[in-house]
Amino acid sequence: MARKTKAEAAATREALLEAAEEEFFAKGVARTSLEQIARHAGLTRGAVYWHFKNKADLFMALVEQVRMPFQSLMEEVDKADAEMSPLESIRLACHAGLVRLEQPSYQRILSILLHRCEFFSDINPLDMQEEIGNECFEEMLSVFVLAEKQQLLREDLSPAVATRIMQSMLGGLFHDWLRNPSAFSIRERGGELIDTAIRLMQR
Repeated sequence: MARKTKAEAAATREALLEAAEEEFFAKGVARTSLEQIARHAGLTRGAVYWHFKNKADLFMALVEQVRMPFQSLMEEVDKADAEMSPLESIRLACHAGLVRLEQPSYQRILSILLHRCEFFSDINPLDMQEEIGNECFEEMLSVFVLAEKQQLLREDLSPAVATRIMQSMLGGLFHDWLRNPSAFSIRERGGELIDTAIRLMQR
């Protein structure tokens, strides 16, 4: 019985997150109420408060579903070839990130964070974006440092600058694509940019 109750609670939480994703995407975060989310999920506000303290807590849980720590992407590609060079690992990890972005849920939630989330109560989208960006920067930087130690980077390119180039390029790509996902294939255009950047950076 306890196992069934736990499963039901997990299903309720998932239903609320899915409803929040759809409502936030359609209306924006500030203009969406917890009542609307509960109604969209076919639940009560009490169910919302059972799982989340407030709208900010619900929004944070939603964003956590699409966080892509660069380290986890690196671990994915390194499983295939532990002897892969650092620059090739970065290239393939970035490609893996693009594949995830093509999933509809990833696309909608990132669009909410970047384009449909206003400053509201204790929700500060800029702080969240900066936190995610800093985390990615530090993880990618450590791999570029390793590439420099192995004399794979151009002599006139520091690991920090290489990291900023990649992060700025990818950030601009994501913003352009999320504004109009049908305008181009992020995997094709992004893949071309990633491959070109790595080729220009290597010694």
